[in-house]
Amino acid sequence: MSEIGGGSKSSSNGVSSSRARKNAPGNRTEIGWKHGTDVQGNGKKVKCNYCTKTVSGGIFRFKHHLAGTREDSEPCAMVPEEVKILMMKIVAEAKETSMRKKRLLDIDEEDDIEKEMDMRALTKGKGVGGAGVQITLNQMMKKDYKDQVDQQVARYFYTSVIPFNSIKNVEFIKMCEMIGRYGIGYKPPSYHDVREKLLKQVVIETDSMLEEFKKEWKRTGCSIMSDGWTDKKRRSICNFLVNSPKGTVFLYSLDTFDISKTADKVFKMLDDVVNYVGEENVVQVVTDNAANYKAAGEMLMQTRKNLYWTPCAAHCIDLIFEDFEKKLKVHEVTIKKGRKITTYIYSRTMLISMLKKFTKGRDLVRPGITRFATAYLTLSCLNDNKASLMCMFSSNEWKSSKFSSTPEGRKVEGMALDSRLWKNIIICLKAVVPLMTVLRLVDSDEKPAMGFIYDGMDSGCPELKKFAIRVLSLTCSSSGCERN
Repeated sequence: MSEIGGGSKSSSNGVSSSRARKNAPGNRTEIGWKHGTDVQGNGKKVKCNYCTKTVSGGIFRFKHHLAGTREDSEPCAMVPEEVKILMMKIVAEAKETSMRKKRLLDIDEEDDIEKEMDMRALTKGKGVGGAGVQITLNQMMKKDYKDQVDQQVARYFYTSVIPFNSIKNVEFIKMCEMIGRYGIGYKPPSYHDVREKLLKQVVIETDSMLEEFKKEWKRTGCSIMSDGWTDKKRRSICNFLVNSPKGTVFLYSLDTFDISKTADKVFKMLDDVVNYVGEENVVQVVTDNAANYKAAGEMLMQTRKNLYWTPCAAHCIDLIFEDFEKKLKVHEVTIKKGRKITTYIYSRTMLISMLKKFTKGRDLVRPGITRFATAYLTLSCLNDNKASLMCMFSSNEWKSSKFSSTPEGRKVEGMALDSRLWKNIIICLKAVVPLMTVLRLVDSDEKPAMGFIYDGMDSGCPELKKFAIRVLSLTCSSSGCERN
């Protein structure tokens, strides 16, 4: 033991003596001494070679004097700019090293405390017959602190009116991880940095990423996708995106209020997009199947011999759903009755609560990918909750409610308890289920659709096979265009 102790002592003395030799008069390697003079010979007072001011506190404070940090010393007014910059760099590096060491010590200390508390909990557990490992003090403190951090994150979302789904953004997750790795002392960027410097950096990165996509367009070819829609202000807008095996890139949006009315103007709009991307890179242009777009697509293929105009598969399927509803009497009547039941229930708060009790929280309405697909999805939900609905309209709770005695309430009750409605719902669903399957495939953002559709031809689904051969052999979907 004495040898070990003696070795430690001699090691400590060696470190002290090396520091002493480093700062000894005439043998100092510290860069600060090149710019100052030791007044007393013990390194405690340094006279500046530039302003002749004497700085107390040793070489450490003297470097802050030259750097102009105003930390425990007055800044030098005569120091050359290159010396000042050098000292600022040295001081900043020393501060960062000190903070890094402090973080490491804090982590080591937390680990030691946690290990010690784990051992105590384990020992205590064994003493009472191994009742289980107890929660350590450190874990409790971490959980409490995490709750506080979560509250602050939530408060930021609320006060900034940020949509809740933003928390699923991968960039938000990365941000939290990087702040955690940085540790204590992180200061967020300023308003000016976010608005100017950092924004310009991100624009440069985005342009660089776009160049990689453009290289892929030249190598494999690409599809131009358009998606027309109407915003809350009733403006007609068309989004344009480019899809390739590397992924989908948003190009731009156009206000098409005057453009979309004639085929000639639509052709000019599509032709401009092809020029922007490069005709040699474009394999096909995908639009909806409206008459003006169809005519413009034909004009585009006559002008550009090496590309194809392709109608959007999702739009084609939606038109088929529309024809089913308008031209098949059983579909038209059944959808109207289904809408009547759901509209009646969902326009009355008390009935919504009653419905939730019988369906165990499930809804009767489910939004679809397209307008007419939603109607058939609603029929599917009604069919899934058939037993619950019939129980609700047969229950004492419904019969004792004020709604059961009204003419409209009795009419809806009669529809829900009519066996013919449920038979007709089955008839409608049998016709549209294969189309729904294809619609989900072509509208998926996760994988290219065509390969899976052709695979479905041999999977024992003859309806899907017939439909795919007739409609989808040359189609794909532009319904995935983001609506910004």
